[in-house]
Amino acid sequence: MSTWLITGCSTGLGRALAQVVLERGHHAVITARDAAHVQDLADAYPATALALPLDVADPEQVTGTVKRAEERFGSVDVLVNNAGYGYRAAVEEGREADVQQLFATNFFGAVDMIKAVLPGMRARQSGVIVSISSIGARISPPGSGYYSATKAALEALSASLRKEVAPLGITAMVVEPGGFRTDFAGRSLQQSPDTIADYAETAGKRRKENDATHGTQPGDPAKAAQVIIEAVETPEPPFMLLLGDDAVDGFRSVEQDLRSELDAWERTSRSTAFPA
Repeated sequence: MSTWLITGCSTGLGRALAQVVLERGHHAVITARDAAHVQDLADAYPATALALPLDVADPEQVTGTVKRAEERFGSVDVLVNNAGYGYRAAVEEGREADVQQLFATNFFGAVDMIKAVLPGMRARQSGVIVSISSIGARISPPGSGYYSATKAALEALSASLRKEVAPLGITAMVVEPGGFRTDFAGRSLQQSPDTIADYAETAGKRRKENDATHGTQPGDPAKAAQVIIEAVETPEPPFMLLLGDDAVDGFRSVEQDLRSELDAWERTSRSTAFPA
């Protein structure tokens, strides 16, 4: 039995993951900005679940949540950084305050969670840190530049973290889902109120009023939760776990395009050194 601390459990993947973790008999600290949204899960598993309010953009709540988790269950064995939301705008349309809040939640909130659990994990020489990213970090669709940037930053940080903590018995991994049937493209999706006509055919097509994908995404959150748990519990968890056909296909397409460009420009790229 291990203790999982999962952020952003009110809906979608976070809630599905919390449900499966509890069904499997593990302890789970399930969080949401409004803990009332997850209290039903805690009530269903009173011996193994703890529901707490948590806004990951509030550093005091972050440290307080980890402290209460450790007091209740003794440790945090698995951290899942799931809290976050989407934001759509052409780069030129993004409002500074909106973008700062997006990074405060999607990136810096996850960083604070990581830093809060690491002392305990280092002391025990064990632990797993899972950060939920997005295939958007790879394919960078128009209109999602800022959101993709938060996830790309989280992935880069996680890659360095994995190398830093591996000798200490700790694993860091990233999950890149494609489209899953959650509230991500509905209630959880924000966008800039500013629009520029020149972007109507690029970023504009992905504004909420023009995007009909909500409710039709191919991914099943319950199946994703099962796969994440299996990956965490395997002896050698992967660094990058892709979820969904669209994620795998998107990743391969970008990888192939980059490789082709690398090959085309390799000679030029190598020409920048001082003469031997």
